[in-house]
Amino acid sequence: MYELVQAALNSDDKIALYQLILAIKSTGKRYFLRNEILQAFADYCQQSHRPSYFYHASAIGKLIHYCHEIILEGDSTWFVARPRIASQEVWRLTGEGSDFEQMTPQALLDVRDRLVNRYQPHILDIDLHPFYANSPTISDPRNIGQGLSFLNRYLCSQVLTNPQYCLEVLFQVLHRLNYDGIGLLINDRIKSGDQLAEKMQQVRKFLTQIHPDTPYAKFRFELEKLGFEPGWGNTASRMSETLELLQHLIENPQPGILEAFVARVPAVFRVVLISIHGWVGQEGVLGKDETLGQVVYVLEQARSLENTLRQEIELAGLNLLGIQPHVIILTRLIPNCEGTFCNLRREKIAGTENGWILRVPFGEFNPEITDNWISKYEIWPYLETFAQDAEKELLAEFHGKPHLVIGNYSDGNLVAFLLAQRLKVTHCHIAHVLEKPKHLFSNLYWQDLEEKYHFSAQFSADLINMNAADFIVTSSYQEIVGTPETIGQYESYKCFTMPELYHVIDGIDLFNHKFNVVAPGVSEDIFFPFSQFQERDPKLQAQINDLLFHREDGQILGSLKHPDKRPILTVAPIISVKNLTGLAECFGKSQALQENCNLFILTGKLHTSEAANPEEAAEIQKLHDIINQYQLHGHIRWLGMRLPSQDIGEVYRVVADKKGLYVHFARFEAFGRSILEAMISGLPTFATQFGGALEIIEEQEHRFGLNPTDLEGSATRIWDFCTQCDAHPEYWQEVSDWMIQRVRNKYNWKLHSNQLLLLAKIYSFWNFVAPENTEARLRYMQTLFHLIYKPRADSILAKHMHR
Repeated sequence: MYELVQAALNSDDKIALYQLILAIKSTGKRYFLRNEILQAFADYCQQSHRPSYFYHASAIGKLIHYCHEIILEGDSTWFVARPRIASQEVWRLTGEGSDFEQMTPQALLDVRDRLVNRYQPHILDIDLHPFYANSPTISDPRNIGQGLSFLNRYLCSQVLTNPQYCLEVLFQVLHRLNYDGIGLLINDRIKSGDQLAEKMQQVRKFLTQIHPDTPYAKFRFELEKLGFEPGWGNTASRMSETLELLQHLIENPQPGILEAFVARVPAVFRVVLISIHGWVGQEGVLGKDETLGQVVYVLEQARSLENTLRQEIELAGLNLLGIQPHVIILTRLIPNCEGTFCNLRREKIAGTENGWILRVPFGEFNPEITDNWISKYEIWPYLETFAQDAEKELLAEFHGKPHLVIGNYSDGNLVAFLLAQRLKVTHCHIAHVLEKPKHLFSNLYWQDLEEKYHFSAQFSADLINMNAADFIVTSSYQEIVGTPETIGQYESYKCFTMPELYHVIDGIDLFNHKFNVVAPGVSEDIFFPFSQFQERDPKLQAQINDLLFHREDGQILGSLKHPDKRPILTVAPIISVKNLTGLAECFGKSQALQENCNLFILTGKLHTSEAANPEEAAEIQKLHDIINQYQLHGHIRWLGMRLPSQDIGEVYRVVADKKGLYVHFARFEAFGRSILEAMISGLPTFATQFGGALEIIEEQEHRFGLNPTDLEGSATRIWDFCTQCDAHPEYWQEVSDWMIQRVRNKYNWKLHSNQLLLLAKIYSFWNFVAPENTEARLRYMQTLFHLIYKPRADSILAKHMHR
């Protein structure tokens, strides 16, 4: 970057840089983000009649395209450049324009504080870099999020290179495995690595003398005499394969062999998934509008994990010990549950044999608050006592400690952090979406937003959670480090200020091996291709046809003039970030789309009287206003009702029957479950380019990515697809088939569960054979919890007590 800034300063185009700065100063603003910077530079190039190459290829053009922020302060201009993914540099141009000076992160945070008149000379600096300094680090940004592969390679190349050492380490790992005191894999008859190698040869020879399909129970006692306990396999052939993997691992450690062997080691039996604020239930519940996605995710994940663990236990031959998996979703019990089961302490998870929702109430404090559902923005004061109460309940339910704790969202992960520290178990962190990057400048203006959002508690909790976790699971790569054009969600925690509270100099090591991209799946018994007619319910199909195209109802707005036009569908809660109003306006501005398509909006509410808060009411009213402004009556159907998942699955398929398409027009989407649902149903799907949605579609020509800030351009892209389908009807089918296969091949719960359990085992193995000094980092997190987080949470509680 140094060479680039010097080139911009020393080139003949230096005057252009000076003129650009004058141009942006004339706006009266002092803080500019990337899109504004690029637009200002484009305007300058046009107004000054610069040649076409100048915008991209000149020294100043290259510099500007790397800039994500420009801050004007007095006579100085600050450039925050991102020369590559996960890398940021700060440069200050002096008032005379004669010199570029590289600045420290502390200096940048100070200037941001001065920008909002909140500067103070002495402030707490939070810097996590020293705690990661000696940790093995990924070097190539393209490999960020592949922590499992990195650790496998590192272990094989750096730790397990000596066969004798490898043998001894593996002996110690296998010897310590047990299930509530019941020994697994090897017993005390084997006392060293050398004995393990010797006995292993005897067992392998023994297994060659019996039929491969012989059940383990028939030769169990012969192997116990040799020192081998259950867990190697349920048949002679399965056991032979596992022992062969171990032999290869000792002789020639390879990442693939290590992964295959560790995947077979029975080490995880009890899992707790934590989802606190989500109104978690099954029948007629599935979350409030702000939590619907997380409840569906956690329920499907729990079912898949329980089923996968059951299969693993069976294949390991552990059924004969009476071992069975136990999966619990930990959430809060809500006394005023509005007719649901959310006041029921224990609820069986459908589709499992031993999966349960365990609900633990919040401590009373003020029952006017704690007896009711509490928003994710207000929940912080109750999490510490909840964790203490939940610990007792979990130990009683499990009759022992869990082997894996999975936190979901910021609040669930804070509880996971507290539980994992007390129980000494592995903590998996799944944020799904981090609030800070969703709300522009939310950290900079946190004091102005504190009464409503309490971001000081949440952002502090996020820092604690992500740094304390053993490993982090994300749904997409961009969730970690974004794209060349955008900052990732976790990357946004790398360096930021909370003026007059603290500065984060280095908040997370993005290159650390703890990050892993493990995409979720979709429930394929509910969401499946429209072409699978034998699995569709004709009665339900008829009902959904009538609902979408004909039925009159107080919760449905719009009567179609031409029901046979190609349908455009969107399914989302009516919150501003989902941008249903933007999609309606995009449709309203395009005469071509209105003449050839109908728009279907499926959301939870239709009337402002149904809104849960003023923001939701404003969004509902805005959508009504847009429909009236563009006279969309006759072209649109707005269904403001909550439908069961089975019905929503058929909605996708009915729209696909009519060769329709799906549009996800959010301003930002961390991942997008409805995108998976639409694609596997067979709907060609367009998605926002902001966030992780494009990773799902992953097509090189970017035909299905939309910029929700460019309404005309988005309408043109959708219309181009429609005209191509009209001209070549087979094209719609080709895209439909491709999207179905894309989801089936990559986004399924079986893959997700296998990978998640493998991660838990690998990180446990890593912590044993090559333990990092994490104690100091965890102590630091506990300090932040007690000195920063708790006072913020207590201040919220004080206000709740007086409501």
